Amino acid sequence: MKRNPIETVLGALVLAIAAMFLGFAYSTADVKSVSGYEVSADFLKVGGLERGSDVRMSGIPIGTVTAETLDPTSFLARVTMTVSGNVQLPADTEASIVSDGLLGSKYVNLIPGRASDNIPAGGKIAKTRDFQSLEDLVGQVIFLATQDPNKPADSHGDSSSKTQDAPK
Repeated sequence: MKRNPIETVLGALVLAIAAMFLGFAYSTADVKSVSGYEVSADFLKVGGLERGSDVRMSGIPIGTVTAETLDPTSFLARVTMTVSGNVQLPADTEASIVSDGLLGSKYVNLIPGRASDNIPAGGKIAKTRDFQSLEDLVGQVIFLATQDPNKPADSHGDSSSKTQDAPK
């Protein structure tokens, strides 16, 4: 079997270009661990939020999601996140899971409260808003659009069964 030196050089060149591409992708991806303190929040549904997703306040990343677990007693999704040490969260901070655009990735949005005391390391964010999927929103719009504004709503959707007879 005869070796061709051009194939060897070409293979080495392809490997070098691949290594440079991976190095560039890693350096621009901003894959750094956030040092700070952990807090958690409970949600009914997390809607595609993943470990490593951003935690943002006023649109600025201040942390990352480090874990998602199911609380065995309440059956709520517990999201654990690391928040930068230089950001102190007021005790009445609200957490919500939102989407970065129509088809974008999910992240935790923190809305700071006005409380004077802060959430301690390992503490819990008590106020949460669950993720609203596109399907949920479309369903609500369709439901509202199909309701007759002149017809009073009741629990069964039939207003004719609620009439009362006049006293005799």
